[in-house]
Amino acid sequence: MLKLFLWFRYLRKKKIVLLSITAVALSTALLIVVSSLFTSFIRAFEQAAVEAVGDVVLTPPIRVGGYPLFIERLEKMGAVETATATLSGQGLLHLGRGNVRAVKIWGIEPGERAKVTGLKESLRRQSRLPGEPSFEVPGSPEKVGGYVGIGVVGAPDEKTDEYDFGAIENDMIGRDVVLVTGTEIESGGPEGASESSSSDSAAGGGKKFRRKNIPFAISDIVFTGVYPLDKDYVYLPIAELQKRLYPDEARPVADQIQIKLAAGVRTDAALAEIRGVWADFAEKQLGWGSHLIAYTDIETAREMQERYVAELLKQMWVLLFIFGVVSFGVVLLVFCIFYMIVGLKRKDIAIVKSCGATSSTVALIFVGFGACVGIIGSAAGTVVAYIVTKNINAIEQWIRIIFGLKLWKSSVYMFSKIPNAVNWDSALLIVLSAVIAVTVGALIPALIAAGSTPVNILRYE
Repeated sequence: MLKLFLWFRYLRKKKIVLLSITAVALSTALLIVVSSLFTSFIRAFEQAAVEAVGDVVLTPPIRVGGYPLFIERLEKMGAVETATATLSGQGLLHLGRGNVRAVKIWGIEPGERAKVTGLKESLRRQSRLPGEPSFEVPGSPEKVGGYVGIGVVGAPDEKTDEYDFGAIENDMIGRDVVLVTGTEIESGGPEGASESSSSDSAAGGGKKFRRKNIPFAISDIVFTGVYPLDKDYVYLPIAELQKRLYPDEARPVADQIQIKLAAGVRTDAALAEIRGVWADFAEKQLGWGSHLIAYTDIETAREMQERYVAELLKQMWVLLFIFGVVSFGVVLLVFCIFYMIVGLKRKDIAIVKSCGATSSTVALIFVGFGACVGIIGSAAGTVVAYIVTKNINAIEQWIRIIFGLKLWKSSVYMFSKIPNAVNWDSALLIVLSAVIAVTVGALIPALIAAGSTPVNILRYE
């Protein structure tokens, strides 16, 4: 009871203790905010990959023919919920006179892809409609439809970094556009009436480039909130894209299979099963040799981002180390304040010892008081960090309004909004570290207090 009495007394009477609490709170809040924003960005980056391509991606070295049979076999596995195919390419999108954009092309099956990825939620028009998404053009069901990323057909405002969704949708949905793409063919290969061929830059390689014009109407706008995806991608029906690029292929072809795993399945076990099914399919149905099978990449969406995530983690730990070194000044501040308190409270120490308290009891009074300061300060810092982290987008917006500074741009930082989930695991570690550090800062003054002699103190006083 004596310890509690003295702790509360010092907390109420010594205003300078508030300086220690404030320093601990600010240091704790800074470290928690930095850790939370970094880990939120990393998690958002990994989740964006899953939302874009599914849990597992199978990328063979060459195109796969007859992929529907392989997908059927995958879906019979207990580890796989569903899968979808993608045929990719690159091209130029002609939006009008003088308006040409370089784009990446994904041929997809929208209904199946929506089961594997977050496609439907990212469609501006069809996300509000029931049922599976489709390429059907509003008012013109006879036309070939396609989706375009919002960054392909528009640009965010320079000041607000936000798109004018209404204007872009009204102007673009239903518009007829032309996509220019093509494939390499062996010289002397067949050329259709709508094609034009020119010699490839690989002289003597016996290759020609077969250009293809694919007219389509924009049936929806894709807004994922991930700038690279919104800026570069055009989505077309996979059957239409194959018909234009590979008209001689009798079977459906794809160059990537994207897979969604069943809930609760162990990833390593699922990957092993998928590899087994793929090896059997490639050998028996495609006639591939072991070298082609071995060169097939089968990895999770998160594994595909490992190198980038590792670099982000390095930057986070470097930044936390720097801020941690700066925050070490809090320990020195606590040491100075507690040393001063011990000097001012010599009479209290003498009285306590005269009443029979041992040196260890006196030391525990000041060590415990330091722990109280650490607990109160770190708790306050955690509250501040939570408020700042959860409202970081509003804070960034107010900075833009007041100072005219746009700190977060999706074209630079990838996401349209700052990921702002609090990392409670690191917060707990930071709080414990803060309490221990402050307690250590109070340890030397506590030992000095414990070594005081009551007779000498009272005679002096």
